[in-house]
Amino acid sequence: MKQSAEETVTALATGDFTDLADRFANAGMSVRMPSRGILQLFASAGMGSRPRILLSVGVHGDETAPLEMLGHILHEFAGAPRRLGVDLMIVVGNLAAVAAGKRYIDADLNRLFRVERADLQGTAEAERADQIMRATASFFSTPDADKWHLDLHTAIRASHYSTFAVVPAGIPERNRDALLGWLGKAAIEAVILSPSSAGTYSAYTAERHGASSATLELGQVAALGSNDLSRFADTATALTRFLSSGIPDNASSPAIFRVKQELIKRSDAFSMSFDQNTKNFTPLQPGELIARDTGIEYTVGEATEYVVFPNPSVRAGFRAGLMVVRES
Repeated sequence: MKQSAEETVTALATGDFTDLADRFANAGMSVRMPSRGILQLFASAGMGSRPRILLSVGVHGDETAPLEMLGHILHEFAGAPRRLGVDLMIVVGNLAAVAAGKRYIDADLNRLFRVERADLQGTAEAERADQIMRATASFFSTPDADKWHLDLHTAIRASHYSTFAVVPAGIPERNRDALLGWLGKAAIEAVILSPSSAGTYSAYTAERHGASSATLELGQVAALGSNDLSRFADTATALTRFLSSGIPDNASSPAIFRVKQELIKRSDAFSMSFDQNTKNFTPLQPGELIARDTGIEYTVGEATEYVVFPNPSVRAGFRAGLMVVRES
């Protein structure tokens, strides 16, 4: 008996791709499941090189809206597998954290897509990052395919832009313009061009595999099953069309910001000058104090800067926030 859409969401949350794999395999596709929570779908022989799209959810276990949205999209394609016009890889990142309803178990998985991990090397998330990177390298090993990666998240706090994305600044301009156009079509309101990876999954795929990659922030953290998916209808529609055609629909680009400062927490003395209710993209004026740490103060430069991802609770040595400036 085929799964309902809700059952597909539940299966996705637990990393169980058995039903989906069977349905795509029965349609003649090549199916691989290199690790639990990772599914790869390839066209049958003779169909030529197709775009390769990687979709990841659950890299933070409490960010459930993208997981629910993707579950419904996959259920739709599983009912008509031949509509899928791309080779597709699905990753549910931190399965243990999803099950626990927590952001992570031992360490933030989205800081571990790197070689140097210091004392975090022995964590459960480090092992999971290695599994994901091996599968990703295999999926993106075809040199002549267009490569795309959309890492779907939700933000911890409220935002002046309800949807926004972080795009690695090193993506070639032609590919970046196509990605920005698709993000506009997907109702993403703002984009941050980031020159630094901070160990994130989307930066890893851009830097190591030449993918046109982005981290998408869709709404706020909520429990599985309690998300209002109508808020992301435009994103789901754009994603469905992309998976069907392999061509990113284009619209006007979102508001563009670039990173001006990274706020690195150097010690447990780190503190920010605003409270926990401060929204993403809150503006701070030239000269204003942003944060203090042992022997250092972060202040706004000569132009208005906007705070994004402020989180003083991160481990020492990690990024506690970004300050961005608007470009367009």
